Amino acid sequence: MNVRPLLKKRETPRLMGATLRKRPCLRVCFGLLGAAMLCVTATAAQQPHETVDPASGNLVGTAGCAACHKDVVKDFANNPHSRPAQILDGKGVTCESCHGLGKAHAENGDVSLIFAPESATAKAVNEKCQACHGNQHTDFQRSAHGKGNMSCISCHRIHSPGAPRHLLKMAEPQLCFQCHGDVKPQFSMPFHHKVNEGLIDCTDCHEPHGASGENTLRSSTWQFAVCTKCHTATAGPFLYEHAVVKTEGCNACHLPHGSPNPQLLTESNVNTICLHCHFPTPNSIAGRPAVPEHILSPKQPSCTGCHFNIHGSNTSDVFLSSKLGRGKR
Repeated sequence: MNVRPLLKKRETPRLMGATLRKRPCLRVCFGLLGAAMLCVTATAAQQPHETVDPASGNLVGTAGCAACHKDVVKDFANNPHSRPAQILDGKGVTCESCHGLGKAHAENGDVSLIFAPESATAKAVNEKCQACHGNQHTDFQRSAHGKGNMSCISCHRIHSPGAPRHLLKMAEPQLCFQCHGDVKPQFSMPFHHKVNEGLIDCTDCHEPHGASGENTLRSSTWQFAVCTKCHTATAGPFLYEHAVVKTEGCNACHLPHGSPNPQLLTESNVNTICLHCHFPTPNSIAGRPAVPEHILSPKQPSCTGCHFNIHGSNTSDVFLSSKLGRGKR
């Protein structure tokens, strides 16, 4: 029996490995090839767009669309929606993937013979977009925007390559202010989150396509985790937690957009905020403090002068500053 062919087959992977170790450039080439194959496979799997059958005879193609929509087709090469088509060699998203087969429309010029988002209902537009983007925005129909009969093109300009990121009609926050005009003045208050200055976007805190948190806050569990992702010092966990932080959240004491008061407080006097819960009576629900003179002491007019670690503490159950001692009262 001739065993040489069997030995060659068994040794081939070993020899290939040795060759790759000696020639690093080959490793890079094989790695890039593998990454490209994975990219194409993943892109194809994520494109559940409308199937366009070339054999149907109703397909116009990009060249046919360009005969009338020259400017749109010319600029579309730089549009994010064109990238799947480029990766898949023209088999990805095309004009007719979104607008439907175009032969009848091209022959008659009747806009009713093709899907036109501008004249379609919000539901129809959203269903068309979610054919591809549904996995990313599963909560949109339950969101305030979805329930408000808004469509994707209310905020996005699909064809424009020169639009801001995500093909928005205009940059944040101006786009959001088109509807949320009541919020706009809050960012001009003396103390505010730096939205107008461009340091923070509305979508850093809010998910416009829908989220489980109140006011579409970007949090899937405790809704005020959106605050502590930046204000990390208040996140805890603490050995002694301030109950109101967990039950009512940051908004119990702070205004999220802007305030006339430092630290975005809801009241100009911090004592007033504390007294919402800590009534100066022996039968207070909170149980402390029980003596009015303690609160109005001229030596320490501010509650937070002593109860400094107001968001939570690891040393004092009444959140005293470490300078005033550890442990309980």
